[in-house]
Amino acid sequence: MSGLSDVDEGATTLQVLFKTADPMKRYFLFFSYDGTAYHGWQVQPNAVSVQQRVNEALSTLLRRPVETVGAGRTDTGVHARMMAAHFDADALDVAWLADRLNRILPPDIAVHAVREMHDGAHARFGAVARTYHYYVYTGKSPFLRHYAARLFFRPDYELMNRAAAELLAVSDFTSFSKLHTDTRTNFCRLSRARWVSLAPDYWRFEITADRFLRNMVRAVVGTLLDVGHHRLTLDGFRRVVDCRDRCAAGDSVPANALFLVDVRYPDALFADGPAPAAEDFCPEP
Repeated sequence: MSGLSDVDEGATTLQVLFKTADPMKRYFLFFSYDGTAYHGWQVQPNAVSVQQRVNEALSTLLRRPVETVGAGRTDTGVHARMMAAHFDADALDVAWLADRLNRILPPDIAVHAVREMHDGAHARFGAVARTYHYYVYTGKSPFLRHYAARLFFRPDYELMNRAAAELLAVSDFTSFSKLHTDTRTNFCRLSRARWVSLAPDYWRFEITADRFLRNMVRAVVGTLLDVGHHRLTLDGFRRVVDCRDRCAAGDSVPANALFLVDVRYPDALFADGPAPAAEDFCPEP
């Protein structure tokens, strides 16, 4: 049978007919984006999202429909210094794919790496930690206004740090979760929550956890600013946390100043080397 010349000698016709192709491989895509023009990460029915643009680019290059699964979902206007998403494909040249993606994706989305993963690696459920940064400034700046929230009065950062430190002992963050979501649990484990000075009038809030709830970071920052502006005492802050009522917490701060800056994965998930570090990717503003 001339058409079976590539089959091992002795193989039966039945074996050849049911011979399965090599299974598809799991890949992680690491990228950053300016979220200004997008309605968040996740595909939306009537709006443009980052995930839509990434799916379209992958589908064009791989010549078949490709659906990605992200490490999480950022809201409208939120940015990412480091985002991860997984997809499945036949064996491919990861350097070639990263280069071609950057050629066809819009300038506000940049791919930094495509990595081959072990079977079962999951961009969302495989992450062990995520870090967000939120930027605020006082005074007036024609440049910071795009990626930081302007405060008209300098808050008490020392007092806000005292309140933020108490969040490390909290497990239930219902008070800072968007209402009426499909989240099954509001429990999170925080490992960092602090305000850091970048300049006399320019500060950054850093928060790291194993997971985050919808709108959680912006609600936490808004409530901490109430503490910093002496509209809420430390005891009042504790009561907000304990009451598990979103209506008791502060307002959500603007989205344009929020960045997802790091998503951490165990090295064991990667088939081609250790997990990447956010520092290897694009700098923050």
